[in-house]
Amino acid sequence: MAMHDETDTLPRLSANDRGLAYGHGLFETLELREGQLPHWPRHWRRLAEGCRRLGLPVPDRDALGGALLAEGPASGRHVLKLILTAGTGGRGYRPPPVIEPVRVVSRHPWPIYPESHTEHGVIVRHCRTRLPVDPLLAGLKHLNRLHQVLARAEWQDEGIAEGLMSDADGQVIEGTMSNVFWIEDGTLLTPDLGRCGVAGIMRERILDWASATGIETLIEPLAPDRLRQADGLFICNSVIGLWPVRRLDNHEMRIPSLMRELLQAVRERAC
Repeated sequence: MAMHDETDTLPRLSANDRGLAYGHGLFETLELREGQLPHWPRHWRRLAEGCRRLGLPVPDRDALGGALLAEGPASGRHVLKLILTAGTGGRGYRPPPVIEPVRVVSRHPWPIYPESHTEHGVIVRHCRTRLPVDPLLAGLKHLNRLHQVLARAEWQDEGIAEGLMSDADGQVIEGTMSNVFWIEDGTLLTPDLGRCGVAGIMRERILDWASATGIETLIEPLAPDRLRQADGLFICNSVIGLWPVRRLDNHEMRIPSLMRELLQAVRERAC
């Protein structure tokens, strides 16, 4: 496994690499902070589930985590991207009898976003591009991201922070890079990801925090019109943390007290 800085040239993959040819693989985006990988067990569980579903050998959690730490710097804050492909396998879709995964890790500077994104909220839009319904891949962070690429290409306005994506039935599922939560009457809700979408690590952390603090949570379908009636809406992932939404398309939204409580928990790393 090789570590590569953002400016380095990544290793040349074989033309027969199944990740390159078919998207047969997975990736994880991790925080490396002061020589530690916060929430590595959560990332590994999602990676392991993806390996089982895609027919890849499941890597040893401690060995892989140790290898990542050994390659990274012992100080500072960075983003690590781990890509795990199904390796080479010749022409055709049929996997080889024995899969030998290829691992590539790249290191990137930790992004600095405007404080206003957290304090005052961001502007979000609905995307036209729909997510395909595919329960076999639902929840996984697999290498097939063309729908997100097409959705993100729909706008160039730097003032719009994110786009919400719906499934074929018009139910809101997630953002192009984030998970979605909304608040109704003190209840925290997030879309059901049983048919499509990525089960994000920050999403999991927030649900666990809410459960531990006695906040009612529901996982259920989200129709676009329902968002306009919500008390609040926010997006989240492991890099941005939590961003309240102050405007969805042309609809102004509030930031309720429960969302402020969540923001404080994220700052204090309580979730």
